[in-house]
Amino acid sequence: MEIERKFLVDCLPDLTHYKHKKLTQGYISTDPVIRVRQMGDSYFLTVKSQGHMIREEFDLPITKEQYESLLCKLECPPIEKVRYYIPLENNLIAELDVFTGSLHGLTTVEVEFNSSAAAHNFEVPSWFGKDITHDNRYKNNHLAIYGLPL
Repeated sequence: MEIERKFLVDCLPDLTHYKHKKLTQGYISTDPVIRVRQMGDSYFLTVKSQGHMIREEFDLPITKEQYESLLCKLECPPIEKVRYYIPLENNLIAELDVFTGSLHGLTTVEVEFNSSAAAHNFEVPSWFGKDITHDNRYKNNHLAIYGLPL
């Protein structure tokens, strides 16, 4: 079970001191969501359920060769981003995504929680922007197909 909230970013923090990884991900299917992702030297096949803040998510590690063979099955071009890991209060981590390529200029941040109560009670940092948790236009699979929301 994945419980997370997603936000636009009003003001980027100084990112020079945070760990980060380049991600490339594509969608074999957008309904249901079946994704392949390269994150550094790691590769994954992921299946996600319907939903917004609370969803089932299954990650299966795959080899580089399996990842590359699945790329020809993508519904749309893959998306690329750099993900920064920013510690927050209460042992939470903000996963800040700075998109590149066709989504250049978009920056979002997600925070995962242990419970829906923790998600609802989350005190949003000042640099976070609009809550887009329930806005389908900002789901990565939607971004991959339709591009930046108007």
